Amino acid sequence: MRLIRRSTLIIVLFTLIAVTLAISGCGQAAATQPPATQAPQAGGKLPDMGGKAITVAVENAYPPFNQIDKNTSKGVGWDYDTVTEICKRLNCTADFKQAAWDGIFPAMQAGEYDMLADGVTVTITRSKIVDFSTPYVTIGQVLLVRADETRTVDQLKADAKALIGTQIGTTNEIVAKKNFPAERVKSFEDFGAAVLALMSKDVDGVVLDNVTASGFMGENQGKLKIAGQLTSDEQLAFVFPPKSELTSMVNAALASMQSDGTLDALNKKWGLTQ
Repeated sequence: MRLIRRSTLIIVLFTLIAVTLAISGCGQAAATQPPATQAPQAGGKLPDMGGKAITVAVENAYPPFNQIDKNTSKGVGWDYDTVTEICKRLNCTADFKQAAWDGIFPAMQAGEYDMLADGVTVTITRSKIVDFSTPYVTIGQVLLVRADETRTVDQLKADAKALIGTQIGTTNEIVAKKNFPAERVKSFEDFGAAVLALMSKDVDGVVLDNVTASGFMGENQGKLKIAGQLTSDEQLAFVFPPKSELTSMVNAALASMQSDGTLDALNKKWGLTQ
């Protein structure tokens, strides 16, 4: 009996050692493997937001990105078409909210809106308080003047009486003050007011991006022209609150729109590109 018990004990011990080594070996193997990642869905399927509504801030005063149609009193423009297409692909609903430009970045930082669509230039300073999508177009700053203006950009710079309009709190304002004395730059609440001041001869030029300049020229046929270009390297993107999950979703939708030609078609439709 004693011999049988000792043999049984030895077998049990060897079995326990084998099991322990096997478990230990599996643990080491698992530790050396990279973290599991979710495989991409077949066909590059986009995220599904389940019909969720997102609030999208717009100025409604920045053609061709956004403006109010005088005939229908409804918002129209590149932002409306593009965000609507993005939501179509992500299964969400865009709830456009008119918002003043002044103070919009603190509002985005605080999460008052889910997204800002307003032809916003990507800058390092802004990226410290908000998140940006991948850029959808590169633009430049120009000087918009009345159609009958005979002075060149350099002549307007040299003319101590020439006043230049722009919009407060924008990269356009920064460019205006780099090219013209600050005391001769008048900043307006929005570009609509700046352009009205130009047409009424309260200012002699307006610094804004080339796309928006073309938009205002289209609205005022034969009354405005571009005197010259001041910059040519600004990237525009959508804006989100910090660490918003919506950023990567919109980026995915933009990528799909770029790959199938939809984004290019919308850019051409609204004059962002030729």
